[in-house]
Amino acid sequence: MLTDYHLHLRTDEVGKAAEAFTQENADRYLAAAEEQGIAELGVSEHIYRFADALEIWDHPYWRDQAVDDLGAYCDFVRTTPLRLGIEADYIRGAEDRIQSLLEAHDFDYVVGSVHFLGEKGAVDDQRYDVWEAFSDADALWRTYFEWQAQLVSSGLFDIVSHPDLIKIWGDDRPAPERDPRFHYEPFVEALAESDTAVEVSTAGLRKPVGEIYPAHALAEMCKEAGAEFALSSDAHAPDQVGFGYDDALAFLEELGVERICVFDHRIRRTERVGRGDLEPEELADREEAS
Repeated sequence: MLTDYHLHLRTDEVGKAAEAFTQENADRYLAAAEEQGIAELGVSEHIYRFADALEIWDHPYWRDQAVDDLGAYCDFVRTTPLRLGIEADYIRGAEDRIQSLLEAHDFDYVVGSVHFLGEKGAVDDQRYDVWEAFSDADALWRTYFEWQAQLVSSGLFDIVSHPDLIKIWGDDRPAPERDPRFHYEPFVEALAESDTAVEVSTAGLRKPVGEIYPAHALAEMCKEAGAEFALSSDAHAPDQVGFGYDDALAFLEELGVERICVFDHRIRRTERVGRGDLEPEELADREEAS
């Protein structure tokens, strides 16, 4: 089977939840998933879109974004066939507050992300560019993967999303001088002691870096550490559902990964990965159309 657990029904425009959280919009995503042979679809909106998130972190960007009702979002998703998830930022020092908020809702899974390195700035938003706070790429990469290690060690999250998001800008930012595998080590060591699944995300194919998250070398290290994998596109529109999944399947096959994680009320199981629901003629038509 195939899954797509990391996607967003609402746009990045503030105050548009009423337009996004409708049966009509959910049906657009579900139809796109069916076309791609995706058996299980889940939505995981950013936690900072919801007013409750300000209990976790009071940051100017979050204050601008945090207007939606988390309870209403959860109630709506439960009226659809979608799995109910949330993409929750890991904020160092806020672990207890994150836990309290997550435990107040009956999620199927929680996706953990590192977008901000605290007040130093954001990895993927040039308005709060974290690169301005670091003297060199190695210092930034080291800090980023230390945060990722703390994310998985916290035990708060079921999936760690886009685990090497730090590479998002590709050649537009300097590469570390040290072998990236040196910087991966703290994260991989934490994974070895954690039940957190690693997201294989095709979102990187749509970004300047132009490659899947995680890098192949990082994925190999995660596999050697005993990690399980989840599959997602990080879609922000129906036409991005299952984006780049042919590449993702080839990536997983090269790694020797045969099973992916499936979640229900935060209980994980694994299923064989593949387009089992598509007939050969349908698969050929889909590939020709893409």
